[in-house]
Amino acid sequence: MARQNKKPVPKQRSFWKRCVKYRSLILMSLPGLIAVFIFSYIPMYGIQLAFKDYRVADGIWGSAWVGLKHFKTFFESYQFKDLLWNTLSLSLYSLIAGFPMPIIFALLLNYITNVKLKKVVQMVTYAPHFISTVVYCGMILIFLSSDGVINQLLKLIGIDSVAFLTNPSNFRHIYVWSGVLQNIGWGSIMYISVLTSVDPTLHEAATVDGATRFQRLLHIDLPAIVPTMVIMLIMRAGEIMDLGFEKAFLLQNNINLDYSEIIATYVYKIGIQGGQFSYSSAIGLFNNVINMVLLVVVNKIAKKVSDVSLW
Repeated sequence: MARQNKKPVPKQRSFWKRCVKYRSLILMSLPGLIAVFIFSYIPMYGIQLAFKDYRVADGIWGSAWVGLKHFKTFFESYQFKDLLWNTLSLSLYSLIAGFPMPIIFALLLNYITNVKLKKVVQMVTYAPHFISTVVYCGMILIFLSSDGVINQLLKLIGIDSVAFLTNPSNFRHIYVWSGVLQNIGWGSIMYISVLTSVDPTLHEAATVDGATRFQRLLHIDLPAIVPTMVIMLIMRAGEIMDLGFEKAFLLQNNINLDYSEIIATYVYKIGIQGGQFSYSSAIGLFNNVINMVLLVVVNKIAKKVSDVSLW
């Protein structure tokens, strides 16, 4: 009997068939997609501010087109190198110190057998994440002041008080390690969820073969979370230039300004406080372009090295 060849289904028809098949999932995601489109994509028409000499009286469309004038002004300004260095050094320090900490914490937490103790540790470490930046920075300033809690404890054990806030070089350490303390628990949730899905029979077999806890961690748990680690690293790479101004601005003072003035705080000052909307938009666009380039490059490298990527 002759074998009949099936006709290939046109791609367009196949696409609509899949849409009908997964219509419930599409309907569930529709409100989120609409919200992203309205609040993220529509406002992107304001990017043109970076290429115009914006005046409120003329509006966005009526303002004069100046091309790359504002980008050139920023690159040639005496502040450019300092702002770029402060932003990159603070961001890379945060990445180096903050990225491995939730991983280590999740791996250690996974081996706590006492359920009550495990829940207490999780609650205590998750809680700081939900404290607002304003309140958290206020707590930092109070605890680290010359007569604050930390210096009082140092005096009790016979150590002289430390000038945490009046020594400019301390700013980066305070910024980074306070961030690690605030987010170590919350950042570990993703890794903990992956570790709970590891087949327990692997640990049982390894224990029977005489493997220690460290060997099980190294050869079972760590390989299980590597794909998640790669994805999280790629996403962090796309935020290298995006520190956000809130924390840096709130911890900033005249003494540490040479260390704490980053691109985000500078944009806030000249854009919101100074009213230079076009200039600040150009700097913000430069920031976003660098982030996008880093995201694409790191994603491509990760795909070649580990075969794990965002796309």
